[in-house]
Amino acid sequence: MRVLDGIEELNAALGEELGVSDWFDIDQAAIDRFAAATGDHYFIHVDPARAKAEAGLDSTIAHGLFTLSLGPMFSYTILAVRGFGSTLNYGYDKVRFTGPVPVDSRVRMRMRLEAVESSERGVRVGCRQTFEIEGAEKPVCVAESIARRYT
Repeated sequence: MRVLDGIEELNAALGEELGVSDWFDIDQAAIDRFAAATGDHYFIHVDPARAKAEAGLDSTIAHGLFTLSLGPMFSYTILAVRGFGSTLNYGYDKVRFTGPVPVDSRVRMRMRLEAVESSERGVRVGCRQTFEIEGAEKPVCVAESIARRYT
C-alpha cells in the first residue's frame, strides 16, 4: 500500500501509478448478490442458459456497475492518504466499460493519480481506475474517479 501524507506528497505523486490491487474473484454468487441489491436481473447476468442461447455468450457476465463498484474496495488496498480529516466520493468524470467480465473471472484495478486541485477546505483528487481481468490484454473498465479530501 502506498501512503501519501498531505497535499505536498499528493502533488509530488501526480501522474504516477499508485499501485495495483490484489485479484478479486467474480463468481455467480457474487453476481447474483449484486443483481439482488440493485434489482438488475437482466438475463446475461443471472441466467447462464439464456446468456449462451440468446446472447451468444460463453457464460453470464458481471454487471458493468458491479465492476465499477469494486473501485472503493480496491482503492483502500492501494492508497492511504494522511493529513486530511474526511474524504467524500465526489463521483466520476468518465466511465467506459470496454469489455465483458465473464463469470469466474479474476478482476483487479490499477490506480493512477491524474489530478490534484486545492480548494479552501481541502483538495480534489482525480484518479484513473483501470480494471483488468486475468489473462486479458485490454482493460474491462476505465473510470476517472474524483474524491474530495477535507482538512
